[in-house]
Amino acid sequence: MPATILHADLDAFYASVEQLLNPDLRGKPIAVGGGVVLAASYEAKAFGVHGGMSGRKARELCPQLIFTGGNFAEYQRLGDAAIAVLHDYTPAVERISIDEAFADVAGCTHLFGSPETIAATIRRRVRDELGLPISVGVAGTKHLAKIASQVAKPDGLVHVAPGTEMDFLRDLPVGLMWGVGPVTERKLKEEGIETIGQLAATPGRSLRGLLGDAAGDKLADLASNRDSRKIVTHKRARSAGAQSALGHKPATQATIKPTLRHLADRVTSRLRAKALAGRTITIRVRFADMRAVTRSMTLDAPISATVMVAEIAEELVRAALADHPRERFISLLAVSVSHIDDQPHIQLELPLGLPDEKRRPGARQGAARWSADRAMDKARDRFGRDSIGYAVTQLEKRKSVPDAFRELAEKDLGR
Repeated sequence: MPATILHADLDAFYASVEQLLNPDLRGKPIAVGGGVVLAASYEAKAFGVHGGMSGRKARELCPQLIFTGGNFAEYQRLGDAAIAVLHDYTPAVERISIDEAFADVAGCTHLFGSPETIAATIRRRVRDELGLPISVGVAGTKHLAKIASQVAKPDGLVHVAPGTEMDFLRDLPVGLMWGVGPVTERKLKEEGIETIGQLAATPGRSLRGLLGDAAGDKLADLASNRDSRKIVTHKRARSAGAQSALGHKPATQATIKPTLRHLADRVTSRLRAKALAGRTITIRVRFADMRAVTRSMTLDAPISATVMVAEIAEELVRAALADHPRERFISLLAVSVSHIDDQPHIQLELPLGLPDEKRRPGARQGAARWSADRAMDKARDRFGRDSIGYAVTQLEKRKSVPDAFRELAEKDLGR
């Protein structure tokens, strides 16, 4: 396939913005955050510091590490400005986070030159106009372009010419692949599969047995550079989620309840702002050794009330912990709502004394919860998000990860 897909990724974005705003920080190991590292500069990464790490551990690895707060408005402004540069060369831009996007320049080469030339121009403009480093991968598929941009880091450009794809992929570690997290990488390594070339040479039956049918087939295709996905400029999100990196916290109610209530509040307020609701609640618990488990529950009717989602999430987390009684510490909690659709008109139900009435949107308690949330949404719109909230979260503010950072990191709900 012609190499016309670009993947542009701003390098160490949050830390790079802090170094841009404060020249005294340039060339020094810095981390955005405090109790938890939200982002680290390349100078800090050289010591092993990375996002999601506890501040204490980061300081142990790098005693000279400088912690900074967050200039979240600047992150948003500069991220938008960088993506706008891509739009100057093609309308086919798919933004996947605040600091990275895909672009297809197949129809623009007669105007701006080859894809590699366009990529070089984008990098130069982002550097000259915004003062930020950006790495770009150019390839024939989205997956390959994303890997190329990772290989290009920091502040580089990698073009994978047609016909050289498998030579390029062969010796790269499987951890660079889209969809290979720490757990999958560990499973593959235990089977002696450490490079993408080794993965491509593994029989599909073996991968399906190791990872499951869907994941095994997907990774087999990607390792062999089979990726038919196109650039999608407008799409509606199928789920809304939020997560909280906890560092190393005891798996107790005192940790779990306020965290889940906070996450549920973040997710459901975004749903209600777009008049959406969802039927499936999913939680993810990551233990101290980085192993993670998920649990989910699908309801008969879609919901968007904060307490409903939080209570279901608590039940699911308790069930996950009960299945792993030896795990006494957790490092991350996540909540997501899927099977999203337009918020239906609430059909009131008769008080029949059903055991699940409190999570039925049409029951008296369910309708009251949704009405209370809508009233709180209106107050926040007028006086700011911190003006009102649930006591369990307002009295125990999330000091480690500011809400502004969460809002940038969480996916927006497309329409």
